[in-house]
Amino acid sequence: MSKKEMHKTPMLDQLEGGPWPSFVTGIKRLAEQNDMARDLLGQLETSYETRTGYWKGGTVGVRGYGGGIIPRFTELKDGNGKPKFPAAAEFHTLRVQPPAGMHYDTATLRKMCDIWEKHGSGLIAFHGQSGDIMFQGATSEKVQAAFDELNDMGYDLGGAGPAVRTGMSCVGAARCEHSCANEQKLHRSLVNNFMDEMHRPSLPYKFKFKVSGCPNDCMNSIHRSDFAVIGTWRDDIRVDQQEVQTFVKQKSRKYVIDNVVSRCPTNALSLNDDDTLAIDNRNCVRCMHCINVMTKALSPGVDKGVSILIGGKRTLKIGDTMGTVIVPFMKMDTDEDYEKIQDLARRIVDFFADNALEHERTGEMIERIGLVNFLEGVGVDVDPNMISSPRQSSYVRMDTWAEEADKWNERKANAG
Repeated sequence: MSKKEMHKTPMLDQLEGGPWPSFVTGIKRLAEQNDMARDLLGQLETSYETRTGYWKGGTVGVRGYGGGIIPRFTELKDGNGKPKFPAAAEFHTLRVQPPAGMHYDTATLRKMCDIWEKHGSGLIAFHGQSGDIMFQGATSEKVQAAFDELNDMGYDLGGAGPAVRTGMSCVGAARCEHSCANEQKLHRSLVNNFMDEMHRPSLPYKFKFKVSGCPNDCMNSIHRSDFAVIGTWRDDIRVDQQEVQTFVKQKSRKYVIDNVVSRCPTNALSLNDDDTLAIDNRNCVRCMHCINVMTKALSPGVDKGVSILIGGKRTLKIGDTMGTVIVPFMKMDTDEDYEKIQDLARRIVDFFADNALEHERTGEMIERIGLVNFLEGVGVDVDPNMISSPRQSSYVRMDTWAEEADKWNERKANAG
């Protein structure tokens, strides 16, 4: 194949239509100078035509690490049993831990691109679902050299396989006024405490940490991580009534009632006759909708901390699950507070390692053994905030319900 010759990709070409940027366009741009990217397009087009994936795993790593590399070898052969697209016959991925909050400067990004153009396909994804920088497309002989240069920059491999995975945290207080915690410090304190479990897979399955600085949960941690840390507050929402009145004047009372007041899930908001806002804070569930719409007028309270939820994940054995509240509120003001959250994480990971079945996530383990047994195993007391369905709660005594019903019927008869 000549230097300029490209594989015909009619099906991939269709993905370049429409209003959104296409990954196909990016790979084609790389393919003009990179044989690996060009053959990748050929293999991908074949997969689209046959509706079959042709990658298989294997064993690829770097010295001193048991994880962090995703091996991919092609199974697509020509008539002679040789790889049909030889330049992409090996297309391994390096998972590299990003800075907490994903803060980069342009010099760092350019150096990463130079390294990957030198050793790999040039294809980089910012970021994977575990938060890693995904350096996609390297041969087995180039993996070590690529890692060495990235490591010299100060970057380390992330988790892969049945291990603690790379954590994620939102941009947080650096750019967001809703931040209720030090997201980056929480992220690094949790990940650094589990570096051995990340580099040397030894768990029944993967375990993810994600940190979001407020209930908006920009990291999707409640339903995408085994250990979710969400910034929150436990006092009243702060209200600037002058800004509320200005907002009402700009948008109209009808707009505020239709788009703020009536959309409160617990009916905790009401608009007074003088265009000020009344909030029943006892019924506020921190959904953030009113704060997101009226950002100048409303903001989180001042008594800030975090909530911790366990067991979120995508579809596997029992379907998608949301995290279960384990710690309703924890202050994060002192070093001792960070030690407490590290200790809790350690107890949960150790319990998961000892009690989960192979290929079972934390939420599925809890579903199988029961929440009470899990709480007892990790040394956490039962709290009413852990109840998601009060009418079906196993914590409510039901052995006296018949007697109470008789008393109620008797009172009703006497009143009649």
